[in-house]
Amino acid sequence: MVVQLTPFKYGSEELDLEGLKMNTEFLVEASKKGPLVLTPAGSTGEHYTLNDEEYKKVLKTVVDIAGGKVPVVPGAGHSGTKVVIEKARYAQDIGADGVMVVLPYYHVPTEEGLYLHYSKLCQSIDIGVVIYNNSDVSKIYMKPHTLRKLAEEFDNIVAVKENTPNVAMLYDQIRKCGHKVPILQGRGEWWFGLTAHLGVRGYISGYANFMPDLCLEMHHAGLNKNYDKLFEIMRKIEVYEDFISEMGRKYGPSTTILPPPYVDHYMVYPVMKATMDMLGLRGGSMRLPLVNLKDEDKKKLEDIVFSKLRLEKIKN
Repeated sequence: MVVQLTPFKYGSEELDLEGLKMNTEFLVEASKKGPLVLTPAGSTGEHYTLNDEEYKKVLKTVVDIAGGKVPVVPGAGHSGTKVVIEKARYAQDIGADGVMVVLPYYHVPTEEGLYLHYSKLCQSIDIGVVIYNNSDVSKIYMKPHTLRKLAEEFDNIVAVKENTPNVAMLYDQIRKCGHKVPILQGRGEWWFGLTAHLGVRGYISGYANFMPDLCLEMHHAGLNKNYDKLFEIMRKIEVYEDFISEMGRKYGPSTTILPPPYVDHYMVYPVMKATMDMLGLRGGSMRLPLVNLKDEDKKKLEDIVFSKLRLEKIKN
């Protein structure tokens, strides 16, 4: 599942719909080499910075460009159930295949409230629901007994994006719920490589925005238990991930109270956007309060992208 970045214009931070079209066309073409699912307007897409009109434009653009060739499962998260349902119904109305819905955030619900949040949603739409089990941003965690209850009651729960950094908890979800609903590794390439042997059925990728071939290769290696190939790819992208960590330290200190390995900075997003710009895609600007990379850091990133990762510019 490719969590799409949302391109904004430098300076004005206006939504760049033409850039989003270009990026989506690139991913639709890449899907000919392997199974991709597009997820616009999620956390990686800075959904919280989009107003209602922009949110709808982003979804409509991606659904129209995908044209039924690639499944589209946009983010539809919100802290209120009523708003989630409204967003999910809009996604359904324009032809999306499902919605990815993060756990409700800000005010912490009871377990009953969490269950009702998703049950009301599932009853309100006919398309698929991907539960985004992310305690980094929501301060709560859906445990296996609640997930199993929901998955047994509602057939339109089609997957779980599992973001726990606790491997024992991840395995508990797979063991108790994996027979009913696919558990996907939500923390990206490195974590997929680490946990593929446990039975995760796929993973969520930001890197696939600009190097989908390598990400699909990793996906194939993991599902086929080709661990030599899996670790070869992990080693290849280490230099890129080391740079992201370096930027996190440079642009810090982080303001979060969460300890590692929970998210303690978000410099991965400006790094990925800068990478897309270098390759001829449209990464564009971040929207405040997140910040862009400085030019001095882009020069170092350029060397990593072209000399170390050996990525090639996209031919439009």
